[in-house]
Amino acid sequence: MSTGPGPVRPAGPAPIATRLTELTGIRYPIVQTGMGFVAGARLAAATSAAGGLGIIGSATMTLDALRAAVAAVRDRTGAPFGVNLRADAPDAADRVELIIREGVRVASFALAPRREQIARLKDAGVVVMPSVGARRHAEKVAQWGADAVVVQGGEGGGHTGPVPTSLLIPQVAAAVDIPVVAAGGFFDGRGLVAALAYGAEGIAMGTRFLLTTDSPVADAVKQVYLAKSLTDTVVTTRVDGVPHRVLRSALVDGLERSGRAAGLARAVRNAAAFRSLSGLSWREMLREGAAMRRGSELTWGQVIMAANTPMLLKAAMVDGRPDLGVMAAGQVVGLIDDVPSCAELIDRIMAQALDCLARLRAYS
Repeated sequence: MSTGPGPVRPAGPAPIATRLTELTGIRYPIVQTGMGFVAGARLAAATSAAGGLGIIGSATMTLDALRAAVAAVRDRTGAPFGVNLRADAPDAADRVELIIREGVRVASFALAPRREQIARLKDAGVVVMPSVGARRHAEKVAQWGADAVVVQGGEGGGHTGPVPTSLLIPQVAAAVDIPVVAAGGFFDGRGLVAALAYGAEGIAMGTRFLLTTDSPVADAVKQVYLAKSLTDTVVTTRVDGVPHRVLRSALVDGLERSGRAAGLARAVRNAAAFRSLSGLSWREMLREGAAMRRGSELTWGQVIMAANTPMLLKAAMVDGRPDLGVMAAGQVVGLIDDVPSCAELIDRIMAQALDCLARLRAYS
């Protein structure tokens, strides 16, 4: 566990102990997801310093950038934090070794990790916590030795499945004996209590943490999110070939109307741009694409379209141009109306959760 100095934070609400908090060493069972271009050192450190589990989203970082981000988090807080990585990245083994060498507490995965990756991390004392969207995937990673699993229901942003959180979480919690972290539709203390009732050991949030003052997303883009309602997201396959929940926008509507040829042409252009950004060679990108095909049922067309995602996300999240990019978002965006700090958000969630639990006890 990292032990950097970091600011001393006054004690917040009383903790709620679960297997997740015991496993990771965090005060509160709240996880900030590893969102590409959003979950950098500043957001991860702020979340962890506030008592949750901050996670660096490394999929859109070079190895050197990840190394710098880990150092930056450690400079800001001594609390546990994690790194999210792609199991199929060409340099995944180097990233695993960096996590181990730097003493990062948690390794999370956007895609199911390989059995040997889990074993290497666990042997080094790193907590392995993959993200899944179906019971069978949770059962597989649990069998392979994962310590916990983030389970996202259909309400969640980004890549998502068809089963709602309220049905998926109790199904998975009954099927595996490792801690389940519920994701998809959470933003407050009532949701945390509901997740615990479903059998989860904590909650993971992306959209809610994106809309904090510690998030690097431009204020103008945050205002776009805040203006949306519960019906202003759409699940589309036109971003990268697989179901992806994003905010409705003129660009997304255009992608939905565009033909296959136009979509592939745009994807090839974005693949070239992402190659430059990531430092990958064309050979490495093709090798990664082949690995994606082996691990899924994607066509080569869908693999090419997958290169769309980083550049379309970057346009909105980094460049501040929501008109030129896509904005991943959970349906919960329609219930969010403010932009607090991570500390304010987590304190508020925990205070509300404790109040909710007290009210429920009064009924017994």
